[in-house]
Amino acid sequence: MSLDLAMSAMSVVEFLICAALALLFSSKNLHRRFPAMNAYLLLRVGSMPVLLLLLFGQSRHWFNDYCYAAYFFAYWAVYIASAVILFFVTIDVFRSALSAFSGLMKFGVVIFRWAAIVSVIVSLATVSFAHRGILIIPDLGFGLMRSVSILELCLLAFLCLSMNALRLSVRDLSFGIALGFGLMSTNDFVLASLISAHSSLTAPLQFVYQGIVLVSLGTWLSYAALPEPARRPVVLPVNSAIYRWNEIASALGHPGTQVAVQQPAGSFFLTDVENVVEKVLNRNLKSSESQS
Repeated sequence: MSLDLAMSAMSVVEFLICAALALLFSSKNLHRRFPAMNAYLLLRVGSMPVLLLLLFGQSRHWFNDYCYAAYFFAYWAVYIASAVILFFVTIDVFRSALSAFSGLMKFGVVIFRWAAIVSVIVSLATVSFAHRGILIIPDLGFGLMRSVSILELCLLAFLCLSMNALRLSVRDLSFGIALGFGLMSTNDFVLASLISAHSSLTAPLQFVYQGIVLVSLGTWLSYAALPEPARRPVVLPVNSAIYRWNEIASALGHPGTQVAVQQPAGSFFLTDVENVVEKVLNRNLKSSESQS
């Protein structure tokens, strides 16, 4: 089997897995729970045949080599759109993982959004802007995807460290989605840095890169196909740290309410003395009135 044919076969397998995932999300109503993830899968399913067709046409010199320009703009449009959608995917996964703690979920989403904005600003600030014209599009696309990849790795690390506290199962779909994106992000950071900008699509490292993408998609397919354990209500003791943090986060942002201030326990002696003095005064007042 030639290298071109092998890469084409892996691309076809990737398309079939994405299509199967999209069907599973629709049949199991998972698109209601993860709408951004469903949009990401539909984008990949809809764009892959077009991109493969343009890539094939480029190799055959169709339309007087206009396929190259069409492929360039189509590929980077899909790439940037994927980066934007992935940001909302991370928020959906974060909400699903913290669904049992409404206070922490609302407060955490606010912090998550600010962290995403800072990450995008920092990533775009590192772009050299040495290229001019349409050549700056790949730099901007890589910058956006780099910031989203950092968020995905941070989300996976957060879920791994707080699974016991959140009562989150390893078989939960939110963890499976975060795991798949963690593999993809690691793939982008490690392997993509080893591939030169002008390397061929049939280079050996490209096969490794595509293989890890297929493993990530297979992870999502397994999590979506297998029955997911039911999320049970989380019962926590009152003195639990996460319970206190959830209550504090729930109180943030709400208007103030009237609070009944309880008298300190240390002032009970003064209260008793005042009562005794009041009784003595009332008794003396009654005795003086009786004598008059």
